Amino acid sequence: MEEEAGNGGSRKRMKPSDEEEKGDSINRMGLDAVENEETETKLVASDEMELNIAQILDKIESFTQTVSNLLDTGKTMFKELSNEFEERMIMIHKEYVEKWQEEIKELRLLDASNEETTSLLHNARFLIQNPNIEP
Repeated sequence: MEEEAGNGGSRKRMKPSDEEEKGDSINRMGLDAVENEETETKLVASDEMELNIAQILDKIESFTQTVSNLLDTGKTMFKELSNEFEERMIMIHKEYVEKWQEEIKELRLLDASNEETTSLLHNARFLIQNPNIEP
């Protein structure tokens, strides 16, 4: 039983990347503290005491795993939220740009119409001022 408790305390969860170093540091802190405590208290203990110690080590390992899972879940949720925010901002930007491009198009059409009207008025004024010229 003593060997089982010793092995349980030395198990560590391997992290695939440096980004998850925080979760790994939690694992190391909890397990390092238990290992230090085990080496300092290598006294002869009863089977019941060893069982209690093993149960506490299991609780530590379980809690450490739970914290690690919560960190991973939180990180995933923030990434998803960030992606949704980015997509929405891009969509809003696209909608505004399309709206403004349509306004520019309408202004150009209005300007062309105004130029045509101005030209017609200019020609009409010229004809009114110079009635002797035959068209």
